[in-house]
Amino acid sequence: MRNDPAPTTTTVLELVGGPANVTSVDHCMTRLRLGLADPSAVDEPALRALPGVLGVVATADAGAVWQIVLGPGVVEEVTAAVRARVAERPAGTHTEPDLAAEGARLKAELRQRNATPAKTALRRIAAVFVPLIPALIGCGVLAGLNGLLLNAGLLPFLTPAVSAVASAFMALIAVFVGHNTAKEFGGTPVLGAAVAAVVVYPGVAQVTVFGAHLAPGQGGVLGALAAALLATRVEKGCRGRVPGALDVLLTPTVTVLVSGLVTLYGLMYAAGAVAAAIGSAANWLLETAGAAAGLVLGGLFLPLVMLGLHQALIPIHATLIEQQGYTALLPLLAMAGAGQVGAALAVYVRLRHDVCLRTTIRSALPAGLLGVGEPLIYGVSLPLGRPFLTACAGGAAGGAFVGFFAMLGTEVGATAIGPSGWALFPLLTGSRGPGWAAAVYAGGLLTGYAVGFAATYLFGLPRRARVAAPA
Repeated sequence: MRNDPAPTTTTVLELVGGPANVTSVDHCMTRLRLGLADPSAVDEPALRALPGVLGVVATADAGAVWQIVLGPGVVEEVTAAVRARVAERPAGTHTEPDLAAEGARLKAELRQRNATPAKTALRRIAAVFVPLIPALIGCGVLAGLNGLLLNAGLLPFLTPAVSAVASAFMALIAVFVGHNTAKEFGGTPVLGAAVAAVVVYPGVAQVTVFGAHLAPGQGGVLGALAAALLATRVEKGCRGRVPGALDVLLTPTVTVLVSGLVTLYGLMYAAGAVAAAIGSAANWLLETAGAAAGLVLGGLFLPLVMLGLHQALIPIHATLIEQQGYTALLPLLAMAGAGQVGAALAVYVRLRHDVCLRTTIRSALPAGLLGVGEPLIYGVSLPLGRPFLTACAGGAAGGAFVGFFAMLGTEVGATAIGPSGWALFPLLTGSRGPGWAAAVYAGGLLTGYAVGFAATYLFGLPRRARVAAPA
C-alpha cells in the first residue's frame, strides 16, 4: 500500500517557501520539478533530510528550477497533490511586487552565471521526449511479449492485434515529437504536429527529391524535430507581420505550407541522411571498438544522470529503434546502474555502524536494481564522494563486458527506452535473439556489480569513514 502523499506535499511546500513561491510544477519519472520565484526561500538542508526525499538538485542554469528526487510512483502522486495545493492559493499571491522583482533578479543572475547554450539545448530537447517515455515503455514491453508469442506459436489469433497496438505509437511518434517540440519552443503544438505528420504520411512516396522517391518515415524523429522547430520559427515570424484580423487565417496556413514544403524537399532528406549515419556509426563502433565504447559509455553515464542530461540521448535511441528495431546503446548505458548498486552494497558492508546510511541503502536498493539510479546517487554515493567514482568504474567494466560481446557478433539491444537494470530484461533482443541478449546483459550486470563492489570496498572509503561512530 502506498503512503498518503499529503504529509510529504505539505512539508515540501513549506520548505520551498510555500505555495506562493511556486511558479511551475512538473515531474519526470523520479523527480518533482518546481519553478520557484525566490530560490533563497528554500530550506535545502531540511528538504534533503525529509523522509521520502531521496535527493535534491538545484538546476540554476534552467532558471531556478529545483528537482526533488522522490522515486517512481511516488513522484506522480506528490506532483498531483502539489499542483492541487498551488492551484488553491489566493489569486496573485505569487506576483507580489517585491517577490516578483527579487525572483526575476535571481533568475536572470543565475542564468547568466551558469547557463550555457549546450546545456540549455540539451535540457529543452529532453523536455520534448521525456513525456513520451511511458508510451515507449508500454509499447516496447508489448512488442517484446508479442515476439515471444510469435516465436512460441502461441495465441496466433491474438498476435496481429497485439502487434498493431504495440506498433501504432512508433509509427506515429513523429506527430507526438512535433507537438511537444512546438510546445517547448513557444509555438502552437497542433501546428508542430501537423507539419511533423508530413514525415510519416504515406503520400510522401509520390514526392521525388534528388531523383529518388521519399519514403514515409524518412528522417524519423530527427526530421519531425527539425520540422516542428521550423514551423515554430515560421509561425512566430508570421504573427509579427500579419494584421490581427487575418492572423487566425493566414498564420496557420503559411506555417503549414512553408514548413511542410521545406520538410518535404529538404529536411526529410537531410534528417534521413543523419539518421542513417547514426545507425552506421553505432554499428561500426560496436563491431570494431565495442569494449572501449562500452567502457566509456558505461563509465560516463552516471554523471549525465546526476546532471539530468541523460534524457537528451532519447532522440538517438528512438532513431536506432526506428531503423533497427532496437537500440544497442541503452544496454551499455544501463551498466552504470549496476556499478552504482555494487558500490552501494560495498558501502553497506563497510559502514556497519552508520545506521542511518544503511537504512537509506536498504530503501533505495530495490529501485537501483530496477535501474532507477537517482536514490542511490543522491542518497549514498554522491554525498560520500569516492563511491560515486568507484560506481562509475563498475559501470565502465559492465559496459566493456557487453561491448566485448558485440565485437564478437552478439549485439544486445533494447526494443524501447526508459527501464534499465532488471526491468530491461523483457525488452531485450539482439543480433542472436533474446536468449543470447539476456545472457550477455546478465553477465554485464554481474560484472558491474562485482567491480563496483570491489572498487568501493577497497578504495571507495577513507579509513576514518569506515571506523567512524554513528552521528
